[in-house]
Amino acid sequence: MAQVEATTERIIAADAEAVFDALADYKDVRGKVLPGHFSEYEVREGGDGEGTLVHWKLQATSKRVRDCLLEVSEPSDGQLVEKDRNSSMVTTWTVTPAGEGRSKAVVSTVWNGAGGIGGFFERTFAPKGLGRIYDELLANLAAEVEK
Repeated sequence: MAQVEATTERIIAADAEAVFDALADYKDVRGKVLPGHFSEYEVREGGDGEGTLVHWKLQATSKRVRDCLLEVSEPSDGQLVEKDRNSSMVTTWTVTPAGEGRSKAVVSTVWNGAGGIGGFFERTFAPKGLGRIYDELLANLAAEVEK
């Protein structure tokens, strides 16, 4: 099994603290900014950053749906880590200042991919597909915090 990684980033016209706070707000903001690939969104514990337990289904392709139960931690300032209890998937969100009133949001997801020919296709296509999903999420987040 090879590790698969998908990363995308966006410059957002809002300060890093506001962007991070919105991203860490699973109770009110996160559900609003998720694109249509996500369904059955539910905060099961917490709701604000560290200690949150959140569930959703991610429809990555027409045939591939992941049932995700994510534990949220904040290992350092400006960083959220979502570890899926149902798989090897780990998503790290990092928000840093990028000039006056601007920030850079980076999202990176890694997981243990399949072996064989299926794994080849997963390593080839999954990062691009997930990147598009996260591009849309970051665009929605930007629209939310740039109001």
